Amino acid sequence: MAKRDFYEILGVGKNAEEAEIKKAYRQMAIKYHPDKNPGDKASEEKFKEAAEAYEILSNANKKAKYDRFGHDGVGSSGGHGPGGHMNMDDIFSQFGDVFGDSSPFGSFFGGGGGGGGQRQRVGSNIRIKVKLTLQEIANGSEKKLKINKQVGCNNCGGSGAKDKSSVKTCNTCGGAGQVRRVQNSFLGQIQTQTTCPTCHGNGTIIAANCAACHGSGRVFGEEVISVNIPAGVSEGMQMSVNGKGNAPERGGRPGDLIVQFEEIEDPVLKRDGQNILYDLHLSFPDAVVGKQIEVPTVDGKVKVTIKAGVQAGEILRLRGKGLPTVNQHGKGDQLIYVNIWTPQKLSSEEKAMIEKLSHSENFKPKPAGHKGFMDKIREFFS
Repeated sequence: MAKRDFYEILGVGKNAEEAEIKKAYRQMAIKYHPDKNPGDKASEEKFKEAAEAYEILSNANKKAKYDRFGHDGVGSSGGHGPGGHMNMDDIFSQFGDVFGDSSPFGSFFGGGGGGGGQRQRVGSNIRIKVKLTLQEIANGSEKKLKINKQVGCNNCGGSGAKDKSSVKTCNTCGGAGQVRRVQNSFLGQIQTQTTCPTCHGNGTIIAANCAACHGSGRVFGEEVISVNIPAGVSEGMQMSVNGKGNAPERGGRPGDLIVQFEEIEDPVLKRDGQNILYDLHLSFPDAVVGKQIEVPTVDGKVKVTIKAGVQAGEILRLRGKGLPTVNQHGKGDQLIYVNIWTPQKLSSEEKAMIEKLSHSENFKPKPAGHKGFMDKIREFFS
């Protein structure tokens, strides 16, 4: 069965802001939560379906891929686990962001406002722009990027402590990083977990700070990151390099590096989707008698035979000399637009020769049966 559109699942438009997406998911999660609908398989599936949609649409990078390529751009479903389906642990790990640490759903399935145990810190993402030539877009490229960012402190191993003896177990949560409490909700009295207010989820406190990072567990540094860019990308597309963003404070998982692409305008070749456009300027004699010439392409120069009597405005096609589509087979074409160059200055001898030729029957225009420019455009793109 074909997968439903993620926007349709959450009931939001494609221009929905992050807050609107989160609000829509929160409402559906409450409505179809398994503990509110015990034994109802249909509700459970809708609950999972909504979580899957939220996971994609709440992530800027995944959302951009989904908007451009649909379900194919984010895998078979966009979720986790075998076959791409999210499991309950994946779903409840979202609740800390959607409902807050006091979520009434956290204790079910071993959850608790983002999962049991200590909460893992996640560093911030870094966004950069990378400029690409048409040749790099056509063939793909590897870019080595020098990134200035927050990295883990080598002096303390990212702990932020002066030494091992300076790290103490938090007395408030006993090292769990969270504290339990009982609260009333529309589901009745349930037990929930919230982030420990003393250690902020770390499970430990620091008695003496590291001298290098002053207790943060991170310092400014530089890293050279190799990024493999697939062929066929276009202006505004972006890709994510997991774990290459800023390091978080006092350990955890680094954020991601978000690479956005910009196209460098080529002085000769122009891009039109997956096709390449090229303006060919022929002299009048060459147009009359024909000629073999070299034209530039994204893969280098190729020889093209211009037939005798070619008309201004004709479009020649080089099949497969365009750009590929990301993650798909096949390429566009290169379209060569023929321009006949008319000289603006002539010597008296040249002018006399042209005037003589103008009286020849072969040099008189005969447009009957000749296709106009718009007819040729329709022929190529119909």
